[in-house]
Amino acid sequence: MPENIPEPNEAAVAAWTRLMRARERLLGLIEADLKTAGMPPLAWYDVLWELARSQSGRLRPYELEERTLLAQYNLSRLIDRLEKEGLVAREVFAEDGRGRWVVITDAGRQLRERMWNVYGKAIKTHIGDKLAEGEARTIAGLLDRFL
Repeated sequence: MPENIPEPNEAAVAAWTRLMRARERLLGLIEADLKTAGMPPLAWYDVLWELARSQSGRLRPYELEERTLLAQYNLSRLIDRLEKEGLVAREVFAEDGRGRWVVITDAGRQLRERMWNVYGKAIKTHIGDKLAEGEARTIAGLLDRFL
């Protein structure tokens, strides 16, 4: 085994482990809240949110990939599903005719708003109610170092 390979200290390993466990637990709780409310998975919200907040309500698929945590193959299947449900549409990219825009529809905007009612409440319940506002700001500031 090579020598002089730096290893993380115990505090860094503990921080990593807790971040991953907290992420999995919180995502599970939020997904469960969405499911209980009859809403689709959180990934749907993420894509619809990114489209809704873009200036024109449309993005190229690679832009969606950059802005979400979805791998390209998962994103392509999700866009297909959202299109089938009438939540997004694909439009030809006028500049070259080969690329496509993904465009949020009115139905997509409405679903995103309904999902936010559940999602926002879940964030409050599972995170906001467990932290003082200053603590939440501190955690957000610390996590900014990784972004």
